[in-house]
Amino acid sequence: MALTTFEEEIYLRALTGRLVGKAIADLGVNKLAVVAQKNVICTAIATATEAAYLTLSGGVTYHFLAEEGNVDELAERIKEFAPQVVLLQFGGETPIEETKKLFTALLRALASHGVPGDIVVHVRIFAAGGLKEALSYAEVKKYLSERNVYVYTVGFEEGKVYVNKVKIPGLELERLREYQVTLEHADLLNRSLKNRRVVFA
Repeated sequence: MALTTFEEEIYLRALTGRLVGKAIADLGVNKLAVVAQKNVICTAIATATEAAYLTLSGGVTYHFLAEEGNVDELAERIKEFAPQVVLLQFGGETPIEETKKLFTALLRALASHGVPGDIVVHVRIFAAGGLKEALSYAEVKKYLSERNVYVYTVGFEEGKVYVNKVKIPGLELERLREYQVTLEHADLLNRSLKNRRVVFA
């Protein structure tokens, strides 16, 4: 069990979303589609990302909610929005097997509808093998091989968030950028994800 309260989990998403929004702005993105699962934690990090991105980029964004049964309609709406980048914020409190199933279904829908734009993947779904599972479908592999795919990851020992380019289909990571986190952010990341406290000297 994580050494965090639910309030701290929400605040952790605000801190992380701030960095993700900055990272996407730093990529020079002008139009961003943010897709999140319909749960509190995914929505928290998604909206924090959007707020930071809007503040730092001067670009345009929209918040799309993914849930079982709506992926085809959602993919068509995202296509009409015509984003430069699609950010997939999948993780949160939904059981991971349900999350992976929805994530894969959405990627298959994005592929079949020819949704434009590069893809940014949340660290949680990547670490849980969601992208690897989605790539077992030929249409997803083809779709992702035709665009840039990024994932942000956490360096717990270094206290950093990294932006990486993902090589498809092998999933090797090429580190592009790094962002130093604050002491409180590092502490929350470690307590939430590693079940350990960070002691500050």
